[in-house]
Amino acid sequence: MADDTDRGESPSGGSLSELDNHHEGHGHFFTKKTFHKPTYCHHCTDIMWGLIGQGYVCEVCNFVVHDRCLRTVVSACSSVASSLIKNPVAHCWSEPGHFKRKFCNVCRKRLEDSPAIHCEICEYYAHLDCQDFVVSDCKECATYQPQREKASVIHYHHWREGNLPPNSKCVACKKTCWSSECLAGMRCEWCGVTAHAQCYRSLPVECKFGSLRDIMLPPSCLTVPRMDVPVETILGLNLTKSDTAQPDGFTFDNFTTVRYSSTSANALSHDWGCRSLPTRPSLNNMLTCCNPARHFNDGFVGRHFHFIQNAFLVGAVSFHREIFVYFLNKDTFLYWHARTVSEEWSSSGDSKNDDEEKERRSPRDKEGKDKDKDTDMEIIRVFDGNASLRRRLYRTISVPRNAAAQTILEAALKTFHISDDPKNYYVAEASDGGERELEETSPIRSQLKTPDGKRPSIFLRYREKNPDKGYMKIYPGGLRYSIFHQATPSGYKNISVHRDMTAEEVIKKASRKFGLEEKYTDNFDLVEVLLDRGVTERTLAHDEKPWELIQQSRKESLRQNRMTRFYLQQKEDPHGPSISLYLGNLPTGLSQRQYEKILLEIIGKDLKWTHFDVIYYEYGSLVLVYTSPDKATQVFNILKDAVFDDKQLLVMLLPNIQPHMIPENKNPLLVFVNVKSGGCQGLELITSFRKLLNPHQVFNLENGGPLPGLYVFRNIPYYKILVCGGDGTVGWVLSCLDNVGQDGVCSSPPMAIVPLGTGNDLARVLRWGPGYTGGEDPLNLLRDVIDAEEIKLDRWTVIFHPNEKETDEAKIAIANNTNTANTSEDTTSIFVMNNYFGIGIDADLCLDFHMAREEKPDKFNSRLHNKGVYIKMGLRKMVNRKSCKDLHRHIKIEVDGKPLDLPQVEGIIILNILSWGSGANPWGPEKEDNFSKPTHYDGMLEIVGVTGVVHMGQIHSGLRQAMRIAQGGHLRITLLTDIAVQVDGEPWIQPAGQVVVLRSALKATMLKKSKNKIKRRNTEPSIFFPECEPLKAQSPSDESGPL
Repeated sequence: MADDTDRGESPSGGSLSELDNHHEGHGHFFTKKTFHKPTYCHHCTDIMWGLIGQGYVCEVCNFVVHDRCLRTVVSACSSVASSLIKNPVAHCWSEPGHFKRKFCNVCRKRLEDSPAIHCEICEYYAHLDCQDFVVSDCKECATYQPQREKASVIHYHHWREGNLPPNSKCVACKKTCWSSECLAGMRCEWCGVTAHAQCYRSLPVECKFGSLRDIMLPPSCLTVPRMDVPVETILGLNLTKSDTAQPDGFTFDNFTTVRYSSTSANALSHDWGCRSLPTRPSLNNMLTCCNPARHFNDGFVGRHFHFIQNAFLVGAVSFHREIFVYFLNKDTFLYWHARTVSEEWSSSGDSKNDDEEKERRSPRDKEGKDKDKDTDMEIIRVFDGNASLRRRLYRTISVPRNAAAQTILEAALKTFHISDDPKNYYVAEASDGGERELEETSPIRSQLKTPDGKRPSIFLRYREKNPDKGYMKIYPGGLRYSIFHQATPSGYKNISVHRDMTAEEVIKKASRKFGLEEKYTDNFDLVEVLLDRGVTERTLAHDEKPWELIQQSRKESLRQNRMTRFYLQQKEDPHGPSISLYLGNLPTGLSQRQYEKILLEIIGKDLKWTHFDVIYYEYGSLVLVYTSPDKATQVFNILKDAVFDDKQLLVMLLPNIQPHMIPENKNPLLVFVNVKSGGCQGLELITSFRKLLNPHQVFNLENGGPLPGLYVFRNIPYYKILVCGGDGTVGWVLSCLDNVGQDGVCSSPPMAIVPLGTGNDLARVLRWGPGYTGGEDPLNLLRDVIDAEEIKLDRWTVIFHPNEKETDEAKIAIANNTNTANTSEDTTSIFVMNNYFGIGIDADLCLDFHMAREEKPDKFNSRLHNKGVYIKMGLRKMVNRKSCKDLHRHIKIEVDGKPLDLPQVEGIIILNILSWGSGANPWGPEKEDNFSKPTHYDGMLEIVGVTGVVHMGQIHSGLRQAMRIAQGGHLRITLLTDIAVQVDGEPWIQPAGQVVVLRSALKATMLKKSKNKIKRRNTEPSIFFPECEPLKAQSPSDESGPL
């Protein structure tokens, strides 16, 4: 066999000259062009002056450049961008929408006019029509390597082109580098540094996370187990997306039901061109992986069907001239009736078909003004393989009618974003009788058998030089920075292969190339990775023949063939065997044995866990630990669809944090966001925080509450918490900390607040403001958290003990009949108070509001509306004052053992903080009296009274203050009748009895916003701050880390 450095053939397997050239240059197809409207250079952002031939434009990605900038272009074309990725990471796509002042990262055009998607983790935007060509280069958020020391960790910049914040300046030359007219400029997704395209390669290669370095959770300390679970599921993104949206005109009447059988499975497998169809047990898993509404909204119906979830490919397949679409249940599936290919060929090219073809065109074809209407132009459908022909997934090109086949070939390569030597390909006409290769030099129309007026269809084929042997690119997977130290700067090795070579032989040959000893080769697998619309992995069996797979892939789809890679990967997960599954929505208060019984009935004994890590009995939640990724994946897929006691179980795959890898003097921030608070503000904040921080440190409270986040951070010695929500959300997190804090190394982490609720009284006292309006920059919020000072918050235990009614004859009779006459149920309830405790008119108003919100929760989504409802209810109480009249006669209060002589009031308010009812101060300003100056950490409570609704209104407006009654640290209250009460905004009717308020041993550590903060000017939006040392120059050819 020839030497491994001579020749070969294709991106996943091919000639060495072809393989290596993918990493040289930018890959653009530039052509001279005259622009008839103001156009800006995508490289330097300057306007292009002149009358004719002002510059060049790429025929594939629409990159526009000056003549003077042509030789300095560094931005990669979309035709080669995927091949430049060193470690592919799938994006987490949002729902389709319209985005203002943003540009597509594929075709570089504006997004306003067309539906588009964006990544929830990074600043990647794309039209729906461009989604086939997106580059899977999202931020890599978990990069822990066991054999790497903390001091040797280098985190690289993750550069993203375009869509820079306004007023961004280049950190190198200090000039403006953003543009509102084109996709230009570079920005690091981690530290936020911005630079010109010609300047960013001169910056230091190491990223230090900018001004957020003190609260960032470094990726080098995070590990996510190697499981067949999408990253969206791990981050909880797919748990909050809507599954009800459907396209206009969509009904299930368009579908037909087919029974699943081995015959239909075999037919589907053969017609699809795949190696095998998933078995019936796998279908059960796939039922939950398919989200038809999302894919229909993406414009897949009649065009693109491609579902990739949990390593299963579930999509459009031709089965008896139908298009397979979506599983209905375990034994049936739905399929969409579509025209056959022959029907497509016989179409007359009417306006409907023209519109369909416009949808399939590449961005380069869309810029023309209906070129297909031109009689001198020919519209040709191009298929890149047999699979695209079966699924009717083609792209169109527009060429002159007398163009040679060579011109057709070059246009076809560009429309499929293939940057390669045209000599390696040829075009063939597709017909009912098969296909026929077209001569390169002859005009296309003279060779086509398709009659005039019909739309011709051609195949784009790879020209095999030697079908029996070639070369493969093998990438190092997993520990590529430690074990695979002999990899090339591009990260891969070229391996010569032949038709009969098995995957096991390839592993041994690649191991020698990477410098591994022979005895370690049994510890590795050869993994096939598909980068089409995400990142999908499949482990090759040791007897499979990779060269045959490559050749088959070329025949099925050239596009997918070029998006396929092969990795040498360790069989065992180097990050460790521990896999943590959080399970919620179980019954509360059961024993461990009862929880085990419930779970074993659902998953079976064969999938039993290794051990329970922790059980949160009062919340009905627990954490299962597995050591087998395959077993954990099966359990995850079973539990996410399981229902117990009419409640859907919640299951989450949790990441693992290695505390020893966290840099010294760094305090990672744990972020909790209540997305239901503040209308849509919670959703906007959680998206912003996921982009500014590591997304694994941001948790949506809709998915299991605070417990999953507290469990993930349990081993970190010191960290901070940011709670985005109202006072109720803050109390929820504090309550969870009380119950699970003893399990963590840091039992009382300091907590900051982003106020999203209606009252936000605790946030006001701690200077976080009356409420988040959406106008504040999330970056500034995080900076304020870093600069905030720690302060203690007193917390109080409120014990309610209703009177026992021994004279209830009915209850006594029931007790006698059940032999429980000598026992009585303990009705004592205990609450923890953080803000205030109200009795009487205040609690009665709060209860009415609470009941109205419970009845119609959708209407209570804004602070203004909520306060308006409060005012209406207060006016009603002014008319009807019977409920709380003469309250002083129905309660008795003792403070520190001394009874109080209560004045004539309708409400009693017991304050821990000097803010009540959305910012009012019932205690009033400081003055000379017998009371000391109150604080929220002095161990004292303030007791005030209000005489009615009018008095409450005057307190809110600042015209009056409440009646000061007493101060104390221990309260005993006797309720002589049933009275409305509320603790921190949670109201109810409390029966007559005793109420004790005493200081809790659970003190909270809060973060108070610094008072002397200088208001920042919004002129430098970058979160990057240059270090004291000068910037180190770096050659553009130097290694700059993963893209």
